Amino acid sequence: MNVGLCICAFDLVKMENSYIYPGDGASHTRTTFQFVVFRPSIEEILEGVVLSASSSGLQVSLGFFSGIFIKPENMVAGSYYDETEKVWIWNYQEEHKLFMDVGMYFSSIVYCLKNEIFCQKIRLRVISESFVDTTPSGPQLAAEHQAAVAAAAAGSVVAVAKDPFSEVHPYTIYGSTDGSGLGMISWWAEDEDEDVKDEANEGQEDSQSEHLEST
Repeated sequence: MNVGLCICAFDLVKMENSYIYPGDGASHTRTTFQFVVFRPSIEEILEGVVLSASSSGLQVSLGFFSGIFIKPENMVAGSYYDETEKVWIWNYQEEHKLFMDVGMYFSSIVYCLKNEIFCQKIRLRVISESFVDTTPSGPQLAAEHQAAVAAAAAGSVVAVAKDPFSEVHPYTIYGSTDGSGLGMISWWAEDEDEDVKDEANEGQEDSQSEHLEST
């Protein structure tokens, strides 16, 4: 069943009789339970931290889940990847470039998310999701193990950084930053502060007018 990211068991509703099958010493018990699942709705807004960047796009982490990807075609118009800096840039104006910096500068992504002063967060809109059966097969694992042993014996083991986009994930969320208020939150911080100030001023004016009317 494609239900989303299963986080933890919430409640054990029902447990039936246990069975031990011939040739198998394990106990098999049919149960009914409730599970805490993370599965955002399409068009839902999420906030996280850029975990990695490549020419394939951005990988975003929420702290407990990092299978969120933003493809180049789903970024705000005018975005491009700088191969030298290894960062995505929004060319907002010719002399005003906005960077989508990787926020994983700390050993704990959770610490980074809780301390926004040290961490630039990104806001995205969920546009699609993908489920892939990644259950491993015995022969395939054996072949990979034999290949790794042979490579180690030949002294040809080289650490290669993998592109997260090329890896297979059981559950993947695809997002977009193409829209007003989306992208790095720092881009819109001043506008949001102004909106808060305007709302506060409107509230003060309303309270003052009500006070004058009552007097």
